[in-house]
Amino acid sequence: MRFKQKIIKLPLIDSKDDSFRITTQKNIDHLMDSIDNMGLLNLPLLIEKSSGYKIVCGFRRIEACRQLDWSDIEVRILDSDTKRLECIKYAITDNSLQRPLNLIEQSRSINMLCDFFKDFSSLGKELSDMGLPDNQSIIKKINELCHLPGSVQNGILSNTISLIMALELGRLQQEAGEGFAKLFETLKLSLNKQREILTLVKEISLREDISILKVIENNILQKILTNEDLDRNQKIRKIRTYLKQRRFPVITAAEKEFEKHLKKLKLGNGIKLIPPDNFEGSIYFLKFSFRNLIELKDRKASFDAFIQNPSLRKIFDRLT
Repeated sequence: MRFKQKIIKLPLIDSKDDSFRITTQKNIDHLMDSIDNMGLLNLPLLIEKSSGYKIVCGFRRIEACRQLDWSDIEVRILDSDTKRLECIKYAITDNSLQRPLNLIEQSRSINMLCDFFKDFSSLGKELSDMGLPDNQSIIKKINELCHLPGSVQNGILSNTISLIMALELGRLQQEAGEGFAKLFETLKLSLNKQREILTLVKEISLREDISILKVIENNILQKILTNEDLDRNQKIRKIRTYLKQRRFPVITAAEKEFEKHLKKLKLGNGIKLIPPDNFEGSIYFLKFSFRNLIELKDRKASFDAFIQNPSLRKIFDRLT
């Protein structure tokens, strides 16, 4: 690395130029305390531009010094003929030496390097040397992340959205992807429940010929989300129930009808009537559980009363 060390005026540094920004961290309170007490132990790295200086490494350090009302700052300045690829490597290395890079930081790093390599195979070798993922399939997926809407990226950073789900949301229209990201951030759903809700909403959208965003912004769903009397798990249950009812209205109606008559059967303990899956078949199952002969006789008595109950006839009438 060829650089010179000098003290410059802080206003000469262009903090708005994010060309080499890797970090996603925004909080600088702890950093300000450290710099205020100990000074700058690791000097920022800059490169000269037509007017002033561009930051290569040290975005947060420089911002902390601004917040501390410093007028001057000691920095390292790269030779003006330093290649862009070298600057990118310095930026990635500076960040990765401080901590493992998160997925968005990895994505920014990969995206910056892509222009300098003919394929993901040669890029993978370079990434491996820098301690980043070198599998070509993973590289392609991670590379897409920094192009996703901010709300989806924030979901990745807060661990409420996985890599796989983020890529699925990225294939949707931006507004729809952002809508799901906000929904998932609010509910803190598992991946399986995220997939379930995503599938239900997409199928409702197709079935009713409306946009995905319109389904998400439905008043009923939004009232559930904003209901302060419901905890997170209650909201999740109600939203899943609502979406299932809307996606499968016939099945939902059949379920309600079945439950209504099932209550009137008064089966009691040890007997369970199981309907066909999705009420699409004609075969029901009757399940008995008992521990001894006394309980078995009791189940038989319950069964005899059960088959005489008129509510049972009403359940089977739906088959004809």
